[in-house]
Amino acid sequence: MKPWLVIRKQVPLLAHRPLMTQMIRREVAARYRGSVLGIFWSLITPLLMLSVYTFIFGTVFRARGWAGVGEAQTTTSFALILFAGLIPFSLFSEVIARAPQLVVSKRNYVKKVVFPLETLAVISMGAALVQAGVSFAVLALFLVVSTGGLPPTALLLPLVLLPFVVLTLGLAWVLAALGVYLRDIGQLLPPLLSAAMFLSAIFYPLSALPSYAQTLLLWLNPLVFPIDEIRKVLIFGMGPNWPGLALYALVSLAVAILGYAFFQKTRKGFADVL
Repeated sequence: MKPWLVIRKQVPLLAHRPLMTQMIRREVAARYRGSVLGIFWSLITPLLMLSVYTFIFGTVFRARGWAGVGEAQTTTSFALILFAGLIPFSLFSEVIARAPQLVVSKRNYVKKVVFPLETLAVISMGAALVQAGVSFAVLALFLVVSTGGLPPTALLLPLVLLPFVVLTLGLAWVLAALGVYLRDIGQLLPPLLSAAMFLSAIFYPLSALPSYAQTLLLWLNPLVFPIDEIRKVLIFGMGPNWPGLALYALVSLAVAILGYAFFQKTRKGFADVL
């Protein structure tokens, strides 16, 4: 038997790959259907938010101090650093904010025994990754224009991003299941995500915090480590923290496995609740 078929048999989720691919395409297309600019909104929205945040934090509050930039940091370099932090946060917030409604909004799918509900979180993640991919492409273009090219470490970006995607997917499975039974979760997430944005070292360097605060954020906020590592490989041309990345990957895999198991365990009661 071919290795791919063995893996596909052991990981049921992979058996639904054609379905997930088709639904991701449909969701991305539906997002911009009927708008004049269409998919160009995926470029306009992040650039607009980047301009606002750069003006507020880079010009008004004059946030500075990233390692590798020093006192010569300009508004342009600050904007690039800020954008590199906003992209993973936008990916995380989009998937997590939608997670509690994934199953609730698809009541007709719950009644269909043949439909794999566990794919809903993957489809949501896939659509968010399309947006993130466009944003990373824009960031890469700006880096080439402003600095003359990308650092060689930029090739490590997928390796740094993958554990973060896996962890976010695990959390999405948990929230999608809980959202069926506890509708208040959908109301609780927006303020938590807003707090996470300001506690993820997006607008300031992690080194600006006291050592105890740095440790707390690294352990308690799943956004801090990947944002810092993405900036290292993409902006500063530094290699990732390999031991930290290995540990983060192990934790992410554990969260994804437990999240998937939790979703499959609790889905038995979805039809009764809905």
